Amino acid sequence: MRTTLDIKRVGIVLRPSTPELKALFYQVRTAFEKHGAEVLIDAISAGMIGVLGQEFSAMCETSDILVCIGGDGTLISLARRSYRFHKPILGINAGTLGFLADINPAETDSFIDKLYRGEFRIDERMMIEGVLSDGKEQKVLHSFNDIVISRPSISKMVKIDAYIDKKWFNTYYGDGLIVSTPTGSTAYNLAAGGPVTFPLTDAFILTPICPHSLTQRPLVIPADFEIEIKTPEKESLVIIDGQEQYDFGPEDMLVIRKAPVGARLIHRVERNYFDVLREKLSWGQGR
Repeated sequence: MRTTLDIKRVGIVLRPSTPELKALFYQVRTAFEKHGAEVLIDAISAGMIGVLGQEFSAMCETSDILVCIGGDGTLISLARRSYRFHKPILGINAGTLGFLADINPAETDSFIDKLYRGEFRIDERMMIEGVLSDGKEQKVLHSFNDIVISRPSISKMVKIDAYIDKKWFNTYYGDGLIVSTPTGSTAYNLAAGGPVTFPLTDAFILTPICPHSLTQRPLVIPADFEIEIKTPEKESLVIIDGQEQYDFGPEDMLVIRKAPVGARLIHRVERNYFDVLREKLSWGQGR
């Protein structure tokens, strides 16, 4: 399988607060420079390892691909922050999980050679677009894994009214509600009892968190539906990918829809999702 990318400029982001990634950064930079590419690094990552960097948006704008050196959390953050540039992302796994960033440091040089030979594939993963409004202002939010509506503290529960295509569908009462992408199905959604969903599916997964009623169950719906979320609670939270947080109250409304474009992830041709799933979740052990 051959895929074409004209890679002349590469933008790199490192996992925060990890200066020990400096050696791996130099390894990746050297591997790309061998093919004549210019390598950029965002200013925050650069400051962490003591090199010169470039402002994040400017780096994304001029790069042909983006490279994340870190774990899945770093890749998720990069996909969200770089959303409007729609650049392919390569994840080099310097973390522990590796569901998304699947290139190990030891195979970095050989895989970059394969990039220039066209021996890779690009998967487009669905993302969520959320519009949070208070009747006066709107915030447009993008999520790679999930949007969570949550209680403000451990001592309280939250009431959530959910509408599908403007028609009331359900009222959730408990610790909160997860609206997940298929990619995010193996994250918080899975921990809360939601289903694992093939990541290239176009669907939303609605999973209640510790619901007060045992009749509440996860629901999978096609991604062409629009979901509206409201709450009568004076204090609740909207959490994006577990990384960004916004206040949410009775004057607010959250509209959730499929984002116009997805995240484009670069993978090995031979990467098989079911092999990764079996390995990461330890399925079939003792067979």
